Order: sequence, then C-alpha cells, then structure tokens
Amino acid sequence: MKRGIGFGKIGMNLGNLKLADKPAEKEDKGGGESADGGGGFGGFGKITAPTTAAVTSSKVINNTVTEHNKQGNEEDMAKVMGFSGFASGKPKKAQQFDVEAMFATAAKSAQEANLLNNQKLEDEGREHLDSDFIIPTKPTDKPKEKEKEKKPSEEIDNKKEVDEKTKKCSDQDDSDSSDESDDDMIGPLPPGMGAAAADTKEDSDSSDEEQEESMVDKIPRSHEIKLNHSDKAITALSLDPSGARVVSGGVDYDLKLWDFAGMDPSLRSFRKIRPCESHVLNHIEYSTTGDKILVVPGSAQPKVLDRDGGELFECVKGDPYVLDQARNKGHTAAGASGAWHPKIKSEFMTCAADATLRLWMVEDGGKRTKQVIKCKSRKNGLRTNPTSCTYSRDGLLVCGVCMDGSIKMWDHRKNFVNVALQMENAHTNGSEITCVQFGYDNRLVATKSNDETLKLWDVRMFKKYINCASGLFSRFSQTECCFSPDDRMILTGTSMEKGEKAGKLVFFNKDNFEKVFEMEVGTSHVIRAAWHPKLNQMMVGSGDGIVRVYYDPERSVRGAKLCMVKKRTEAKQVNYIATQKVITPYALPLFKEGQERQKSTYRQLMKDRKDPMKSRNPEPPQLIKGTGGKTAQGGSTLHSWMAKQIAVKNKDDHIDPRERILRHAKDAAENPYWVDNAYAKTQPVKIFREVTEDEPPTKMTKKETFG
Repeated sequence: MKRGIGFGKIGMNLGNLKLADKPAEKEDKGGGESADGGGGFGGFGKITAPTTAAVTSSKVINNTVTEHNKQGNEEDMAKVMGFSGFASGKPKKAQQFDVEAMFATAAKSAQEANLLNNQKLEDEGREHLDSDFIIPTKPTDKPKEKEKEKKPSEEIDNKKEVDEKTKKCSDQDDSDSSDESDDDMIGPLPPGMGAAAADTKEDSDSSDEEQEESMVDKIPRSHEIKLNHSDKAITALSLDPSGARVVSGGVDYDLKLWDFAGMDPSLRSFRKIRPCESHVLNHIEYSTTGDKILVVPGSAQPKVLDRDGGELFECVKGDPYVLDQARNKGHTAAGASGAWHPKIKSEFMTCAADATLRLWMVEDGGKRTKQVIKCKSRKNGLRTNPTSCTYSRDGLLVCGVCMDGSIKMWDHRKNFVNVALQMENAHTNGSEITCVQFGYDNRLVATKSNDETLKLWDVRMFKKYINCASGLFSRFSQTECCFSPDDRMILTGTSMEKGEKAGKLVFFNKDNFEKVFEMEVGTSHVIRAAWHPKLNQMMVGSGDGIVRVYYDPERSVRGAKLCMVKKRTEAKQVNYIATQKVITPYALPLFKEGQERQKSTYRQLMKDRKDPMKSRNPEPPQLIKGTGGKTAQGGSTLHSWMAKQIAVKNKDDHIDPRERILRHAKDAAENPYWVDNAYAKTQPVKIFREVTEDEPPTKMTKKETFG
C-alpha cells in the first residue's frame, strides 16, 4: 500500500462553525484536520476510501473554512497594507508526493550516470594503452602547443556526449531547472577531461620516465660506512630481522656483534667472541624472531647463540665409524651452511660434508637430530655432499644444492625419503653451488655457482632454468646472491680476477636478466651480500675484512643512519693541577754531598724487612748444626758422614778391578780367613787345575804388562 502525505490548513479558527453531526467529525480526525479550534498539522494515517456522507460534510467544512479565513485575512491586510491579497482569487490545492517513487527514480538516475562515467574512464584507459609512448630526447614547445590545441576540441565533444546522455536519464518534471543544476547532479567530471587533461598527461609521461629509471634509483648506494671486522676475509654475515643488529664472522675465527642504535661514528662492535675455537665460520644466521643466532663452523658441531653472543647449546658430534648416517646423532664432517625455518621458530637445518642435511629442534638442546636427509646422486646412486641449503618462504619445501651440480627439494610435510623436485646438471659437476635463495613470491629460486653462472628457476616448471647470467667469477664457497625488497632485481658478488682492482656487486633484472647496474666494492673480493627489506640498506662482506653498509638518506630507514647522526664519544680527560715546589739555590740533589740516589719504595721496604734492627725482628735461637734442612760443615749428620766416607773409599776407582782383587792375595795367603779355614779339615792340601802346554798363557795384569 502506498502512503500519502497530506498538509492541513495552518491557523484555522473553527470556533463559530457548527458541524452537521458527530459521526462525521470522528471520521474526519484521521484525515488530517483537528476538531478543536486550534490550528496545526493534521495526523498521519492510512488513507481509506471515504463514505459519501463524509465527503459531503468535508466539502461543506472546507468551503466554510476557506470563505471565513479569506474574509478575515482580506480585512486585516486591507487595514495594514492597503490591499487585500496577492493571489488571483482562485485557491491552490495542496500537493501530494510519493516518497518511494522519488527514491526509486533518484537511485536509477544515479546508477545510469555512474555507469556512463565508468564506461568513459575505461574507454580513455584503452586509448592510452593502445597509443605508443615515445620518450622525447629534447623537449620542444611546438608539440605541446599542438596537443593543447587538439585537447580542448576533444574535451568539448566528450562533454557534449556526456551531457546528452545525462539529460536523457534526468526526469522530465525538472525541465525548468538550469544547465548548471544539471551539471551539479552529474557530479565531478572524469579524470582526463577539462583543463586538467594536459597536466595529467604530462604527469603520466614523467611517471613513465621515473619508472624506467626506478630500478637504478631504488638501489641505496649514495652513502657508505665501513665496519672493520679484521684483516681477513668475511665468510659469514647476517642481519637481525628488525634491522637493529649485524653479526659478522670470518676466516680469523672471530665473531663480532654490531648494534646500530648503540654505535657512534667510531663504528666499534660491542662484542667480540670466538665461538668455535680454531674453525672458520662458514655461515651465520639470525632466527626469525631475532633472539637466537645459528653458527655453522668448519667443524662438525654447529652452535646456537643467544642475541648477545652467549652460547645456548652445541650440537652433538656423530660417530665417524658408523657408516649409516641415519643412525648417527649428529654430523661427522665439516659443516657448510644452515637455515632457520620461517614458520616454526624452534627448528633449524644444517648441511655438512657427510652427505646429509639434518633438522634440529631447539628444545632438544642439540643432543639428537629430528630428521636426517641423505643426499644421493641420481646418476650413480653414490652420496654427494651438499654445499648450501634453505627453506622456501612458506616453509613447505626444504632445498639443498650438491657438489654434483644438482638441486634437490623435499616436502616438509612428508617423510624425506623421496625427492619432491630434483634437477640434475643444474650447474657444472664438481663446482660448488655457493648459494640458493627463494624469491619473495615463493615461486622463483636463484642459484649461484663457482662455474661463474647465476641461474633463475621456477618451481612450477622445474625442468629448465628461466634465465642465466654468466661471467660471474668467484673464488669463495660462500659467495651469496639475494633478491631486492621489491622482488624485481637479483644481486650477487664477484671476486677479483687477474688484472682487476676490485670485486663487483652486480644487479640483474629478474624478468629478462639484463644487467641493471654494476658497482665496485672497495679493493677486494665481494663474498657476502644482503639487502634488508625493512631498512632498505645493503650489507657487503669483503675479502679485506670490512663490512660495508650502503644506504640512501632519503630512501633508507634507521640502520646506519642512527649511528652516523650521533656525536662521537671521546675519552674523558682529567686535568690535575700539581702543587708547585719552590726550588732554592743549592737545594737540588745535584748539589747535595754524600747522599745516594733514592731507590724505589718497594725495594727499600724489602731491604728494611731483612734488617733486624729496622724491622725490629727478635734474634732467632741458636740451632744445632745440620738441622733445619741445612748441611753441617763438620759432617755431624749421618748423611754428610756417609758422603764423606764414600768419597774417601772411591779413591782407587781408576785401578783395574782384577788388580784390586789380587792386591789382597798375599794377605789372604798369610792370614787365611774365609776359604782356607773352611777346607782345613776336608782338604788341607790344595788341588789346583792342571795347566797344559797348549793353553795360552794366563792373562797378565796391567802392571806386569806395562811395568
């Protein structure tokens, strides 16, 4: 049912009227006029079909009311103004409006106008896309004037078409409204029309030029700071996910921690440790939360450190005599690389030269391995050593690259027996694949190898590389590659060849692998390179032991900008004012007679301590000779007496032993004591051995021989 709005008479005086009967008055209450003498708006209610009696009574009332009011108003106006009224004499009827119909027509007209505007914008966009864009070499004024001459005519035609379409959609009841009101109903003109069309096209031309130069301009390279690690090559470099800290490690076995917020322009590290004794640090990486650091050294035992460099635990070493690596608890050969899981905070992965990748959990404390992945060559079935490993951005793929030039990927949700994706001969067999990285889109994979190539792969079509760049010489097995934060470029480092003065950092376009930019870094090799997405700053680890940080003051955020703004902290200088001594003539030590040179205080104290008079030490009691650990002079002790006797008895050591015995033969014959007394009864006559002539003569003594 449609509802109507009825407007009653204002200021009616019905006091003198006499109505026909009461039932008609009750029926008229819902119509809109009150039965009381006061004026006002009538009530709102449903419009019902009036009866004949009600119609006649309402006509009588309306006529009487209008005549009475007309007479009263004319009299009052004639008294005050001098004329009776403005109207022509015919009474005007109150208008009634259908609200729902009005809303429907307004919505329909707005939709049609919006549809026309959108269609117009689409047509203009297609025209811009179809038109060939040419960059002007030298700006001239004539083409701009021609464009300005053409644009107003086109704008006028477009405007006429839009006005005709909008006029058809507008209601015919509002024909009396002006053109300005029609324009207001249409709304603002679409972009590209009016006087601003030329400006918008010029802005679009300038934006296109900026887009062409944006790849080079987005590289933060205008400013540089140097973090001096050591004199030897930097083989490991990592940044905190928040960009607050940098950790570096190298061939010198040392690990240094740098804090941008805590450094001043002197650029000194706040901690230096040697986590793995005499082992090169091959890989260092912060966890996804930034509270732990994974260190993969040249030994078989990776370590996990806390944020400040304190050791949390060390992974266990496996038994080198166990052939099946699945039965071992840890690695048995030198580690090569590692990575943290991007989603599981407590899981990390390491790879080593024992042909295995191992998954560890922080909760286990490095005492056992969660999972062991064996790397085998597809050609001969023999094991091959992985050189680098990483996770995909979503953590569903585990990727490892091996010495035989292959790329292998396993599904993290399944067992690691079968390979999910495998690419044989991705690089040259025998050349180390130094780095593997997933792009931010989680579909593209970049690999860098020592065969002087950088290749880009697509996980969806893992049969052949998409793009390849060659001539990238590298000497180190830790040479890195990474993606730019906008995922449009890939950068990698090169080592110095013979005759070159510096290593280079090379940037490639990801779509076609065209060389976008190339910059020399210092005077040494480029090994590690990282581009932080939050800071928009690049860190480069070189062969001369210096970490170079490149940034742009306008495009970069925090990081190196924090420490370069600070004031250099200087050592506190303490000034002492000594009391001046007045030197009188002949008071110098040079002129003093009989005074020795003053010795140090400590030596003088030790000398005084030995002096019994100055130290006031009481005299010790007299001790017996040969006691208290001292040897007596007169031989009063047993030890000294025995030594003296031995020395006396051994006077004839130079005499022959036989002579020493035979010299007592005469005494033994004259005074027998041992042998003769024993055989005096049984054998009084001595029996000697008979000597034959054939026997050689008896041995003579030295005295008999030499006289």
